[in-house]
Amino acid sequence: MATKPNETVDPLRDDDLEPVADETAHRARIVVAAHSADPDQCTMLLNMLGIGPDSADLVASESEES
Repeated sequence: MATKPNETVDPLRDDDLEPVADETAHRARIVVAAHSADPDQCTMLLNMLGIGPDSADLVASESEES
């Protein structure tokens, strides 16, 4: 869909998005991990894609390490 130069496109709202399939997310995680320079970059990119680790999982793993 082409837009005119002065026409603005409505940004997507969260309720417009559908969750990705588990297999698609799994494959995307593998690709991102393989191309990331370090774990921090990997986590950042996964979060940007909306397939990063849940904060609840991070809290649980940190409490287990202590």
